[in-house]
Amino acid sequence: MKQIVIINGSGGVGKDTFVEMCSKHVKVFNISSVDKVKQAATILTGWNGEKNEKSRKLLSDLKEIGIEYNDAPLQYICNMVEEFKNSDKELMFIHIRESDEIEKCKEKTGAHTLLITNKNVPAISTNHSDKDVEKYQYEYHIQNDRTLEELEEKAKKFIHDLAANT
Repeated sequence: MKQIVIINGSGGVGKDTFVEMCSKHVKVFNISSVDKVKQAATILTGWNGEKNEKSRKLLSDLKEIGIEYNDAPLQYICNMVEEFKNSDKELMFIHIRESDEIEKCKEKTGAHTLLITNKNVPAISTNHSDKDVEKYQYEYHIQNDRTLEELEEKAKKFIHDLAANT
C-alpha cells in the first residue's frame, strides 16, 4: 500500500501524535509544507523552533512569499513525493494548512485529505494559514479528544480504511 495523505488540523490537536500512532503499523514518510520555510526562518530571523503566535505568523508569512515567488512549498512536496515513491515507506503524510495549497497538492499528487480535531484545543486564528483549517472538505476526519489508546485504534482503522479504498 503506497498512499499519500494531506493532514491538517489546528496547532496542538495531535497531528504528530496521530502520525506516530500510524507509524507503529506501517512505514511512514512524514513531511510538512513548511519544512524549508522553517529552515529559512532560522537563517533569516534566528527563529529557534518555538511554537507561539508570533512564530506561527512568521512561518505563515514566509510560506506565502515562497508560494507567490515560485510555488516553492509545492515544488518541495513534489520532490519529496518522488523520494517517497522510491522508498520502502508505505504511507506518506504531508502537513498543509491552507485550503488552496491542499487543493493544489491533492490535484498534483492524488493524495487523500485528513482533518484532525480536538474539542479541548482552541483553534488558532491569528494568521491566515491557521484561521481557515476547518473550511476545507476533507475525505477523512479524526476527532482526537480521548485517550492515546483510542487514538491508536483510530489510526489502525484509518490505515485499514485507506487500504480498502486503494
